[in-house]
Amino acid sequence: MKPIKLMDVVKHVHAIDYTAKDRTISISNVEFDSRKITPGSLFVPLQGATDGHDYVEKAIEMGAVATFWSKEESAAPSDRIAIILVDDTLKALQDLSHYYRQVINPIVIGITGSNGKTTTKDMTASTLSAKYRVHKTQGNYNNEIGVPYTLLKMPEDTQVCVTEMGMSGFGEIEVLSKIAEPNIAAITLIGESHLEFLGSRKGIAQAKMEILNGLKPDGLFVYPGNEPLISELLDEKGLTIQISSFGFDSSYDVYAYDLVEEQNKTFFKTNVDSNIVSTIPVIGAYNVSNALIALTIAKHLEIPMEQAIFQLAQFELTAHRLEWIKTLNGADLLNDAYNASPTSMKAILKTLSTVPVEHTGRKIAVLGDVRELGPESANLHRSIKEAIDPDKIARVYLFGTEMKALYNELVTEYSQESLYYVESDHDELIALLQRDIQPEDVVLVKSSLGVDLLKVVTALTGHETHNMLRK
Repeated sequence: MKPIKLMDVVKHVHAIDYTAKDRTISISNVEFDSRKITPGSLFVPLQGATDGHDYVEKAIEMGAVATFWSKEESAAPSDRIAIILVDDTLKALQDLSHYYRQVINPIVIGITGSNGKTTTKDMTASTLSAKYRVHKTQGNYNNEIGVPYTLLKMPEDTQVCVTEMGMSGFGEIEVLSKIAEPNIAAITLIGESHLEFLGSRKGIAQAKMEILNGLKPDGLFVYPGNEPLISELLDEKGLTIQISSFGFDSSYDVYAYDLVEEQNKTFFKTNVDSNIVSTIPVIGAYNVSNALIALTIAKHLEIPMEQAIFQLAQFELTAHRLEWIKTLNGADLLNDAYNASPTSMKAILKTLSTVPVEHTGRKIAVLGDVRELGPESANLHRSIKEAIDPDKIARVYLFGTEMKALYNELVTEYSQESLYYVESDHDELIALLQRDIQPEDVVLVKSSLGVDLLKVVTALTGHETHNMLRK
């Protein structure tokens, strides 16, 4: 982080007041977790399940030189640390990150969508590193705390910042977009995630399209060309921005063709350079859509396409996304238990059914509830049946109250020995799987994060999994 003068912090967070023995100090780091404080840090005491103000003393011990403060001024330890009085410490964090974005002034890329945000972020960052010094969202820090934190972590020499933007309701993406002011915005797809709060797919599209509210006037918007909801909303907005569609036929600005899928790789060609076969080191044709976003952005930023395609082939996926792990008895397990929607679940099931795998045993699907689908939850869970072929997926394990709807659809398709339903007991599911899985099998684990099938993955593989900031 480029150091920021204390008085610039005070000015740009619109502080009510401040107290400091030394007004000339600079801030060299910003943290909301007191355990991560380093000497010269500004501490941001956020209020949630716990009150961050209770950890200011710990931050001082760790070397913090300043803190935001929104409680009674008389209770602040002003004799030991610079106190910046604000109405709302989260808003102050956001305002400071917006200012720092202007100081560093990189090309900012904002990525949102119902699925694929993190994968697209990782692909884009890797591709752009062929030409630029790139900073990106770490893990899944994509919410009202994570996006400002990402911006404030930019090194001074950052040329491109790739930010992932998540949400669960209206207005949230707009806030993030106005903080980050992206030069380029991308939507991966419009799915069913957050139907419970947004009411319809059109509502989801409207919420995702808020990413354009902070887009620079001469910015680029990259979107899936096969999504009519986005096209309709673009017409309604009447924006004078650059747009680029992507997809799988020649009617789109950037498109892919000649796809070949393997267990650990997917090959394809694109119209951006038809002479080169592109490769992504992950399973699934649906991930080619994410790659097309990365290549579109690379083209826009004038990166030689052969270099961009080379970097794309090297990208590293964030943990828990399509992660192949060996079970304790040697079977291959595909861990995708961090996030899910009916669309993404169908896509990975179809891929699992058709892609050749190294092992010669059975293909087993372990599926957990998809959360936040609202009144349509049962119908959407039932619809997953269309992606499950009993001739190709030998065993199906379903977990969670919502998956009962899919179980009822599959009972006529599978024998009693091939279809299992567990409502809520992780240990029961683990025991069933441990008895069943053979070394030659291939196992898919897919669910929303809140279902905690990562616990099942850990038990089967011995591989530690950790939840991150936001689903």
